[in-house]
Amino acid sequence: MDKSGKKYDVIVVGSGAGGATVAKELALRGKDVLVVEKGEQYSSFGTIEDIVHFYDASKSTKGLRYSEEGVMLLRTFMAGGSTIVSCGNGLRCLEKELGDLDILLEEEFSETEFELDIAPISKDFLSEGSKAIKKASEELGYTMEFMPKFINLALCSNCGGCFAGCQNGAKWTAIIYLEQAIKAGADIIYGTSVHEIMTDNGTVSGIITRVPQGFNKILADKVVLSAGALSTPVILNHSGIRNAGSGLFVDTFVNVYGVTTGLNQKDEFPMALVNREFYHDEGFILSTFINPLKISRFAELGSQALTIPLNNLIGLMVKIQDERSGCVHSDGTISKSTTQKDHARLQRGVTVAKEILTKAGADEKSFMTSILQGAHPGGTAAIGEIVNNDLETEVKNLFVCDASVLPTSPGLPPILTIIALGKRLAKALV
Repeated sequence: MDKSGKKYDVIVVGSGAGGATVAKELALRGKDVLVVEKGEQYSSFGTIEDIVHFYDASKSTKGLRYSEEGVMLLRTFMAGGSTIVSCGNGLRCLEKELGDLDILLEEEFSETEFELDIAPISKDFLSEGSKAIKKASEELGYTMEFMPKFINLALCSNCGGCFAGCQNGAKWTAIIYLEQAIKAGADIIYGTSVHEIMTDNGTVSGIITRVPQGFNKILADKVVLSAGALSTPVILNHSGIRNAGSGLFVDTFVNVYGVTTGLNQKDEFPMALVNREFYHDEGFILSTFINPLKISRFAELGSQALTIPLNNLIGLMVKIQDERSGCVHSDGTISKSTTQKDHARLQRGVTVAKEILTKAGADEKSFMTSILQGAHPGGTAAIGEIVNNDLETEVKNLFVCDASVLPTSPGLPPILTIIALGKRLAKALV
């Protein structure tokens, strides 16, 4: 769809948690909004055939994308962004850190928690494996809490495949906000990449998109970049903001698996339980998790995944607050290593995870630890560095609202915080 003949109040680039929130809030307030999404809108979810359409893959390997140092990076290109493949976790994060920057989000957090109907899962949805992990944790003096979720339990089949998209529509996704935006009058174009931001004397005048014939211009008074922390800095670089892209974090994690006799977690929410008691002092959390799809386990474990008996498998995710040691280059390539501090946090978390899994009944000789992975990239247009605390860049009326702006690694699911930031930004733009 050619939008070159129209000028919008606001163009929002990206339709994930941040972009869909801003678009919805502005459209409901009468603003003329265009959403530009690189991916497509999909309707089929839950299988490996679906996954290959929307997960980011390397052109050279035809497989999942990795940093130059070998960290597996999980992201999607699709309407709704990563909310489609999230585990549905509704935790507040970085409340204090943002508050120290005079970004107070209590009102926006409360609004979001109400709209997403966030609540801890029911114990009736726990697998026998997770029940054993919870009991083992308590016997060892640890606490496993029920994870707050934005999942409608009445619609959930408890299949465990949230990261492949929900087949039943039980999980809240940014598509819900996007549909509200469209109903309120917003336009949206799919399959369209934004190359750079147009400016006039230091002020936004629109965007330049890639089209088969070359490039296309779309005019706007304001632009909000919500393309994600691996894409937003590339657009900023192309637009003359050369220092964007540094300070990348990814909330590095590993999954620790153990084989039991008769216990498993295969029919359960991923991350149903969470332990946060090590979070503030040691920088990691633990959460119940197994990868139910064999091909996904193969990606993280290699050939040993092919012989894992899923009916006897239990596992814990170890997720850390990693240091901002990475960088997204202007050509889109990604550098992300793990620092000595990151390794220490991971090792400590793995040690505790194995202790709990052993107590729960896993054979110590069966333990397998996945490769390093990252699913929450952020920090590449951080508040105080690339944007101010109103999320505006050095270019007037050019804003960023995605995980790029987070000033430090949360080490916790960030969707709730990104939505809250989107609500705050939309109020300011109105």
